[in-house]
This record gives sequence, structure tokens and C-alpha cells, in this order.
Amino acid sequence: MRKMIAGYLIACTTLVPGAAAAADAYVLGLTGDMTGRDSANSGAAADGIRIYFERLNAKGGINGRKVEVLMRDNQSEPSRAATDAQVFVNNDDLQLIISASLSSTYAPTIAEAKRKGVPILFSAGVCPTDVFPPKADPLLFCTSGYAAEKDVEFAVDYMRKMTSGQFKLGLVSMAIPISRGGMEHAAKYSAGKNIQVIGHESAPPPTVNYAPYATKLKDAGADWVLSWAPWVTQVKTFEALRQQGWSGRFISYGHNVAEEELKRIKDPGFLVFTTNAMFSDNQPIHGEIQAAAAGKTKYPYTYLNEGWIAATVIEAALKKVAWPPSRAKVAEAMNALTVDLSGLRGGAIVWSGQNHYRQDLYYRVYGWDGATNRVKTVADWVNKPVN
Repeated sequence: MRKMIAGYLIACTTLVPGAAAAADAYVLGLTGDMTGRDSANSGAAADGIRIYFERLNAKGGINGRKVEVLMRDNQSEPSRAATDAQVFVNNDDLQLIISASLSSTYAPTIAEAKRKGVPILFSAGVCPTDVFPPKADPLLFCTSGYAAEKDVEFAVDYMRKMTSGQFKLGLVSMAIPISRGGMEHAAKYSAGKNIQVIGHESAPPPTVNYAPYATKLKDAGADWVLSWAPWVTQVKTFEALRQQGWSGRFISYGHNVAEEELKRIKDPGFLVFTTNAMFSDNQPIHGEIQAAAAGKTKYPYTYLNEGWIAATVIEAALKKVAWPPSRAKVAEAMNALTVDLSGLRGGAIVWSGQNHYRQDLYYRVYGWDGATNRVKTVADWVNKPVN
């Protein structure tokens, strides 16, 4: 069921609307960016969650009860997210809020949720610091793969392993705090590793021409370039470098668009590192997602990893909740949870009372193989404990 109300998209995964459905269903509220500037990422995550629960409901739901997902489009605007959260927390039948939008929407969503003791799962953007150990907030949880400092540490270690002797490293960020901070951490982490950081270029969000940033990195003699930023900054800088004849290697964080972009770019020197297994692995779970998504989303099925992971974790938590469900029961279930992801990541998500992010991070590197004309695994899973 979908209907337009006050400019927001409302969608239910059950076939029975309103109070009658809520009385005998688990009720979740998703505030996400379906039509805004982050829709390719957040909207795809929201679709993954919706499709997962539609599929689950068709099989009988959880413990014989359906899962109703109320979806509202916040377009990554904080004021819309605040309104969404107000609607959700004032629905007494609702047990969990899911956030799938940019981090600028987090503060108002958290404020409203805490006012009524509603747990929140962050499923698409960067994880808020309050989910990390050693003192996780009891109401905040995160399944998305972003962890700026851990991510860039892995990338620096990978480049060091793959390159003999000293090399010159260029850094690229978007001029927003989380991205710029990640690259500043990469510069510090590179110290003492026989790596010469030759520059950090930080492009503002509305940048159209990346050539000036690429020119500085090329002229400084970068052998490698590392970027942890929104995809547009990463890929546009790489393409500008190649247009200027740069022949070095570029490694960037693998957002959900990365697999399709690797197929488009077809350059073995453009690598992505990611916490999610790409669909090129052809695991059984990937076939399941592809089949479930057929005709039900405008996005490529390869974009649905983050949403599928979030929904898998939610299902595992709800299975632990005795009927009738409540917000407190759901939060309690999520505070001690281990979820097998069937190969979507390198290992399970493990939460405890002190850690609502994960116990271990697993990274893989992917690139383009010209010989086979396909995306391939360049480096298999590497584990980094979260502490």
C-alpha cells in the first residue's frame, strides 16, 4: 500500500492498513532519503529494507506475525526528519525507528526518539559516534559499513603492503567534517610507514570541475591517491587524473554504487575497498536478493546490500522479542545480538551493551579485471577488531 500524505511517501509492507494491522504486527518507522541528493545510497537502502520485509511477510512474517514498515521521505533535510520522528514516536504501536539518510538528519531524529524511549537503527549513512564502544548509547544502533578512521587505516596498510619502498600518497576528501577528518587521520596514520603524503585536496560539495585538484596531485608526483568521501568526489577526481595522463593507482571507499561504477570505468588502477561483499562473488545470498528485487526497485539490485543487512539484523532482533512487542523489549534484544549475514560481509554483526556497531570489521578490495572483463576480488577479507 502506498499513498501520498503531505508530501511524504508512506508505504506499508503489510496488506492490512491502520490500527488493525498494527494490533497484530511488529511496527517499524523508516525515515529516509528517497528523492533527495543521497537517494542513490539511502533510497536504495530503504528499498532493500522494504523488499526484505515484503518477502518475509509473504512467508508468514516473524513468529506468525507480519512486519509493518511505515516509510517517510525526508530528502536528507533535518526538518523533515524531525517531523518524521515526531510522527513515529507518537504512534504507540511503533517499536523501532530506522534512519536511512545523511548524518545531518541524525540529531533531530535522535532527540525525538529519546524523548519517547524509541530505539533507532542507522542503516545507510555514517554511524554516529554514540554506537561505538566502550560506551554505546542504549537506544542507538548501526549496521552501515562506514567507519572513517578504521577504513582509512585499512587502506593505508593495504597500499603499504602492495608497494615496495617509499611512495608518494595524495589524499582527497569532500569539504565536510567526516570526510576531511578521515583524510587527516590517514595523513597521521601514514607517518613512520615510509609513505610521503604530498597533498590533501578537499573539494566543496557543489564542485563541478575536479581538474584543479587532480592537477595538484599529479604535479606533486602521487604514486597512489586515497579518498574516503561521497562517491562523486572520489570518482570525479579519479577521472580527472586519468584525463591528465596520470598513471598511478587510486583506492577509494566502496559505496553501494561502486560495483556498477567499476563495470563502467573498466580501469584496473581504480580500486575500491569495502565492508560488503560485491555481487560479483555470486554467493547464494546474492542470487536471493536479485530474485527478490526483480521489478520492485528502480535501483540496480547491486545497490541493496546495506538495506538487506539492516533488515536481516532487525529480523534477528524481533525474533527474540516476546509478544506483545514494546520499545523496551526491542532495545533489550538489540543490546545482545549476534547475526550471521550469510556472506554479505566477512563475518557476523555482534552487538553487546557496550558496542552497538560491531565487534570486528572485515575489509575486501575489488577492482576491474581486463582479462576476464569483470569485477574481481583483488584482496580477500582482512579483519580489524573494533575497540
